[in-house]
Amino acid sequence: MTPAGTPVAFADSRSGSGRSVPPHAVERLAERRGRHAVCIFVINEGERLHRQLAKMRSVRHDLDVVVADGGSTDGSTDPDRLEAAGVRAVLVKRGPGRLSAQMRMGLSWCLDEGYDGIVVMDGNDKDDPEALPRFSSALERGIDHVQGSRYLPGGRGINTPLSRHLAVTLLHAPLVSLAAGRRYTDTTNGFRGYSRRLLADPRVAPFRDVFTGYELHYYLAIRAARLGFAVEEIPVTRAYPAAGAIPTKIRGLKGNAMILQTLVKACLGGFDPPVLEVA
Repeated sequence: MTPAGTPVAFADSRSGSGRSVPPHAVERLAERRGRHAVCIFVINEGERLHRQLAKMRSVRHDLDVVVADGGSTDGSTDPDRLEAAGVRAVLVKRGPGRLSAQMRMGLSWCLDEGYDGIVVMDGNDKDDPEALPRFSSALERGIDHVQGSRYLPGGRGINTPLSRHLAVTLLHAPLVSLAAGRRYTDTTNGFRGYSRRLLADPRVAPFRDVFTGYELHYYLAIRAARLGFAVEEIPVTRAYPAAGAIPTKIRGLKGNAMILQTLVKACLGGFDPPVLEVA
């Protein structure tokens, strides 16, 4: 194991893992402590990230915190500041791709570190970390895909834009549910948990170059259910600012058209891996 504080660079398609991972650098800030990790995806989130990290430290949970940075330039992912905030490691993507590329980077690293389960969340301070113990509990109980939902009893959607609410409840969730063969209520919510068993299964194969944008969240929700993995939704709170700009990387007609195209492709099995041949 590389000592804490030592930056390491990895090339694409890591040796021996069989996974395709974007080139990235890793700086370890602490040693592993728990069975599960929480991987936070960021790019230029500024003080939103640090407000979120402060809230996470006030919640009793057993998750090691990993920041997967898409290439921030605002200083928010400075290793010294992240170490002071209780972060175990920061990974910085050096290659192309957006969220799914960050996910492949972060999830692969966590698997190599030996974590049995990984919770994922955005770093824009929209998700309330008080749900983290519920994710840990679900993973401990053997749930393979844990989906956070603001629409379950006990969940809350605060200041959700009407257009986002309608898109999720009338289009996105019904289509994903139909494709998955089980009901989901909040399929654009990136607050989720994944088991090692799910991520390492060759029938799932999430570490492929086809996943570069926003495909991986949709694909995993559908694929996990269709393959019979244990899937569960849990209540979470997602809050948007009462005023000012909405923290999102999806903007305008072009961005929303891309999401719709990706959604349809995922629902039609367009990201499924090739059928494995049986010897």
